[in-house]
Amino acid sequence: MQEFSSLFEGVEDPRSSNATRHSLHEMLLIALLSVLCGGEGCADMERFGRAKEPFLRRFMVLKHGIPSHDAFSDLFNALDPGGLQKVLLRLLEDWAALLEDDVIAIDGKSLRRSFATAAARSPVHLVQAFAARARLVLGQVKVADKSNEIAAMPKLLEMLALKGRIETADAMHTQRATPEAVTAWGGDYVLALKANQGRLHEDVRLYLDDPARTDELPSCQQVDGDHGRIETRCATVCHEVAWLQEDHDWPGPPPAPASG
Repeated sequence: MQEFSSLFEGVEDPRSSNATRHSLHEMLLIALLSVLCGGEGCADMERFGRAKEPFLRRFMVLKHGIPSHDAFSDLFNALDPGGLQKVLLRLLEDWAALLEDDVIAIDGKSLRRSFATAAARSPVHLVQAFAARARLVLGQVKVADKSNEIAAMPKLLEMLALKGRIETADAMHTQRATPEAVTAWGGDYVLALKANQGRLHEDVRLYLDDPARTDELPSCQQVDGDHGRIETRCATVCHEVAWLQEDHDWPGPPPAPASG
């Protein structure tokens, strides 16, 4: 348990008196394991603890048994979220180091039922980094609304281990600041390109519409039926992107020197 307790260094115990009868680190570890197994609240934490008590006692003392859901609720209501966030970020950084080949997808999400019409409160909006293969959120930043995602991107990228990895994002982030930050951390990027980048979008469209250039390129096609319609998706991969840097000064590695 000593190794697990080191995870929670820096988290101060906000409880006092009889509320401290359960170990802080044991409660936090039970809560973490419960959430990793799909738990969504304090009642799930108690149920998880009781269902897995024999297993948990292999490395926990549990002097007073499994904490009740009220004990978990009182703890998290009083706990400093900033201290706990630092712990989770350290943990995610350790996990992220094991996901060397995983693609990191950046996207914004509005939390369901987080708005309040009567109080004129907007929904909570988050920008998240999602490890596609591991299906794990590696980091997130809260923003005022969707229009603030661009400003939050550099802060989110600082939380991630990007070296040697591919980062994807939608057309909102097809701004030079995003790929500059990604390449500065040693990563690569795949960004959606739409008319928000007018001249660049038109040049890429013309380039990929030229059969002389694209007929020999690797491509694939997928047909899906959804929402009452048939969708055909075609993807073509082109590695000849030096002209993008030359004509549009788009961030990336320096072009390979010409052979001579």
